[in-house]
Amino acid sequence: MESLSTPPNILHFPDRQTKNARTVRILVADDHDFIRQGTCAVLERQPGWEVCGLAATGREAVAQASQLKPDVVVMDVSMPELNGLDAAAQIKRQLPETEIVLLSAHQSDELIRSAFKAGVKSFIFKTEDHQLLVESVEALARHELFVTPKVSEVLFSDVINPDQVEAGQRLSTREREIVQLLAEGKTNKEVGETLGITTRTAENHRAIIMRKLGEDSVAGLVRYAIRNKLIEV
Repeated sequence: MESLSTPPNILHFPDRQTKNARTVRILVADDHDFIRQGTCAVLERQPGWEVCGLAATGREAVAQASQLKPDVVVMDVSMPELNGLDAAAQIKRQLPETEIVLLSAHQSDELIRSAFKAGVKSFIFKTEDHQLLVESVEALARHELFVTPKVSEVLFSDVINPDQVEAGQRLSTREREIVQLLAEGKTNKEVGETLGITTRTAENHRAIIMRKLGEDSVAGLVRYAIRNKLIEV
């Protein structure tokens, strides 16, 4: 890592004296077992770090976090049932002291903006060096922000161009959940059962979402979900 006396590649402020001074409990959430195990292997090589739980869906991640209360959650954005972005928002509401780093295989400016608005303090692309993940968890264990150059470009562009707002940013967390469930093929009744709301409420949400996005069919919602990485194809 470069010191602050030289042009920094990463925007965070490490305290080397406290590095690995205590156990860091980490929850890893990814729907691909190979990636999940690989992430665990990288993290558990660090002295004092412990992977305390694993999750394969967003809903499992929320449940595991609620039960285990980890220091840091390392979570993929694209997961079934509940995407990582909305799972992160739920975890932060329940456990404000738990920090979250989101991982993504795709670059989406909207996802990055939404992640930091949800309380996530780091966002890393899976194509980047795994050492960035280690440095990110180090920073998050101290409740510090960790921003890579690719992500900082997006965040700083909002300062320079504050009027650039994409349509999807107008959707609430609950509305994004409903879009994902509908895009995964669930009916209004199944959406209601999954979220604990009535079928009529699910139908009303669906109508509002379509109006917000300017879509008139579920196919349009599927395209939106794919474009914004709420589901994988």
